[in-house]
Amino acid sequence: MTHRNLLSSRGWGTEEGDGKEGHRSVAVPKSGSWLWKLLAFSGPGYLVAVGYMDPGNWATDLVGGSSFGYTLLSIILLSNLAAILLQYLSAKLGIVTGRDLAEITRAHVPLPIAIFLWLMAEVMIIACDLAEVIGTAVALQLLFGIPMLWGVCITALDVFLLLYLQKKGMRLFEALVVCLIMVIAVSLGIDVVSSHPVLSALFAGFIPSPTIFTNADMLYVAIGIIGATVMPHNLYLHSALAQTRQYEETEEGKKQAVFYSGIDTGVALFFAFLINAAILVLSAAAFHAHGLTGVSDITHAYTLLSPLLGAGVASILFAVALLAAGQNSTLTGTMAGQIIMEGFLNLRMRPWVRRVITRGLAIIPALLFIAYVGAEKVTELLVFSQVVLSVQLPFAMIPLVWATSSARTMGAFVNSWAVKIAAATVVLIITGLNVWLVWSVFA
Repeated sequence: MTHRNLLSSRGWGTEEGDGKEGHRSVAVPKSGSWLWKLLAFSGPGYLVAVGYMDPGNWATDLVGGSSFGYTLLSIILLSNLAAILLQYLSAKLGIVTGRDLAEITRAHVPLPIAIFLWLMAEVMIIACDLAEVIGTAVALQLLFGIPMLWGVCITALDVFLLLYLQKKGMRLFEALVVCLIMVIAVSLGIDVVSSHPVLSALFAGFIPSPTIFTNADMLYVAIGIIGATVMPHNLYLHSALAQTRQYEETEEGKKQAVFYSGIDTGVALFFAFLINAAILVLSAAAFHAHGLTGVSDITHAYTLLSPLLGAGVASILFAVALLAAGQNSTLTGTMAGQIIMEGFLNLRMRPWVRRVITRGLAIIPALLFIAYVGAEKVTELLVFSQVVLSVQLPFAMIPLVWATSSARTMGAFVNSWAVKIAAATVVLIITGLNVWLVWSVFA
């Protein structure tokens, strides 16, 4: 099956996935202002960006801020820069080759390796979806008093929301995602301003500290932040979403598409960076600054925010933003899962079936954890899920950097030496940190 109808076969814009819409479904003006062209290409970056502000980010940033103040802001910044580079390469791969990362990988590696990489990618999806399930359930409990076990079960209902959006097309989907991002940004922005962070300490936090690498607890949280920021499944997703635009399939048309997609990616992930930084800053200013260095639970943070900030709506805004983040992130999980499965295995599956399977694999461990460990420990599960994502990163990064650095695959669009060095450095650093993490855990 070619990628020309891959997105449409997944059901985007049609009721039965009849191939009428989806791939190359968003028109791009051939003439006129550059602004209209930029607006036409804007969208995929925001769909990817929601994965960089999901409940897993909340958990790691909350722990990082309360435990270590502003110190780990540098990790958020560096992780975001790495994410922008990797997502740009992902979009470029899709635009230039007309295939997604899973398809490219499958075409160039032996079948056993392809199956192994597919299994690793499925672990990514489950870990990500687990964070979204837990985050949404926590938000429902905080806002409406719904018990965690019931909240986890309610998250299965987003299958119907996804199916509805699939019938309406990509543009409505993208618009909903942007609106939810705005809800998150406004809610957190009000809370951050109310927390009165110390600006000098805040800006100093963007300078990397050697303590991060000498303090084992801090490094563990830092790796969790990396896993929450650089989302491995988004590398597969972006390479497919970039092809929803009707760019001309000439060298000049692809060059233009890569350019505008790069701007879309940079702007969208800049917003994700601000939101991630806002969570850590809020935690540092509201908790760490008041000597509350042990706030590692989202529910605990919710309870403390309003009294500490002196604003009655602070806790409610915090929970509203968390709910929006959970719903936003879960909308793109199925898309990534379908792309990964079809790309690696050439196995087509109806979107609702894939969604039920993905959500089921996340709900079951969440229910078991809550039942046997307790709802008060779910933040620890969130942080662990982000560490799992970080460990999975090399299995997506290495094929991406290899493919975009191959002249045979990319032709005139092959990575420059500067980009090759930057991408290789990112891969080596993240892989090295993950090796250290695995070694330290088992040691």
